[in-house]
Amino acid sequence: KEFTMFATASRRVFQNAASASACSKNLTAFFPVRCMSSIPSTMKAAVVREVGDAHALKVETDFPTPELKAGGVIVKNQYAGINFIDTYHRKGLYPRDLPFVGGQEGGGTVAAVSDEAAAQGIKVGDPVAYSVFGSYAQYTAVPAAKLLPVPEGVGLDVATSCVVQGLTAHYLTSSAHADLIKEGEWCLIHGVGGGTCQWAAQMAKLRGFKVIGTCSKGKADIAETLGCDELIVLDEVPGASYEAWSWR
Repeated sequence: KEFTMFATASRRVFQNAASASACSKNLTAFFPVRCMSSIPSTMKAAVVREVGDAHALKVETDFPTPELKAGGVIVKNQYAGINFIDTYHRKGLYPRDLPFVGGQEGGGTVAAVSDEAAAQGIKVGDPVAYSVFGSYAQYTAVPAAKLLPVPEGVGLDVATSCVVQGLTAHYLTSSAHADLIKEGEWCLIHGVGGGTCQWAAQMAKLRGFKVIGTCSKGKADIAETLGCDELIVLDEVPGASYEAWSWR
């Protein structure tokens, strides 16, 4: 129930996102790095003003739009990733200054760029993904160094989903083990039906490891598609809040 409310609130942030209008050629000539469309002074965002359960995440329609900072850009969000760690921030387990906009993973198009970002070749309209705080909103201020350009042929939805979970899985399978596991050796990956470990199981196979995966019965259909050499399917705990969830 908690995750359902959490996800629903996040989706609502983007249902009525303001449409952008292209700048005129004349204005572009005078303001080449700032102009794509008029960015409003307020925006819709999912905001936490007091930590707590899912009810603490409130959709507001007049939250201040972040300002463009030196060396950064403003991204007009099309997608926001929902990750388990977001609940830690919302509950106060990982303290943050209040109020704050939820989320730390997003994807969209660059709506405004600073002079420093423009000097790096970043342009208004570029499709990007990123991981910084404040992605449950129509607009997010992102340092240029944190941007991940999305190549042609890769959907923004896929690119956004890669950032937190994909990069976590990458370092776990490529460097965190400090080369203690070699090609052809076995590794055990728990929860391969979940988001991060779906990535990890496939990355481990690409690196030549033999993979034993575990998953719950409710996610067995997903886990069976990942190419694990062995799969251990575990019983679920009746009545657990996660038993019906599946990261599809």
